[in-house]
Amino acid sequence: MANPWKTIDMQSTHDGMLELRQRGERDFLILINNCVLMNGSSSRSEEVLGELACGAVAGRQKPHVLVGGLGMGLTLRSCLDTLPADATVVVGELNPVIVEWCRGTLAALNGSAIADPRVTVQIKDVSRMISGAGAGTFDAILLDLYAGPHARTDPNRDPFYGIRAIEAARKALVPNGVFAVWGEAPDSGFEKRFAAGGFEVQKHRPGRGGLRHVVYLGKKQ
Repeated sequence: MANPWKTIDMQSTHDGMLELRQRGERDFLILINNCVLMNGSSSRSEEVLGELACGAVAGRQKPHVLVGGLGMGLTLRSCLDTLPADATVVVGELNPVIVEWCRGTLAALNGSAIADPRVTVQIKDVSRMISGAGAGTFDAILLDLYAGPHARTDPNRDPFYGIRAIEAARKALVPNGVFAVWGEAPDSGFEKRFAAGGFEVQKHRPGRGGLRHVVYLGKKQ
């Protein structure tokens, strides 16, 4: 019989009650208003996101990468394991408590990812970090945000997956830069906007059977 989940910490946020639960040594959940945001035992797609995006730029000199959303630090860990020693990674995260959890309770799970000297964490809205970046700032931009693009996404004004957001990401990338997006499920509307926005797009479905998330990998044209 599985051990029961225990609440490790709870914090009130603008979006509701954010909660960290643990079961055993390495089994964790992050929830918002009792809705699961991330399960540490089901993280293959997040790892693939980091592997694919950073693998595409790892051979460049001093690659500069932006990661939107820290979560449990597993996408960041995957990025760091793929990138060279001279890389720099900026993480945009809205909730300071997520950073605290990744430095503390979740550090063993993510290999102390945010303690890596290549990493800087900013408590900022990543959509504003992208739109405010100068042209050609990043070699790769990764978005690992809750749910990802879906059928109800505003095709024009969504700050992450709308036409304007895709244009902003393209501008912030160097030539042949990479824009990688995690999604809970495929979304044909986003796929069309992504390709129309000047990217060569690949769709990956990591895992075998069961619930399989999606990773979109776009190369700037």
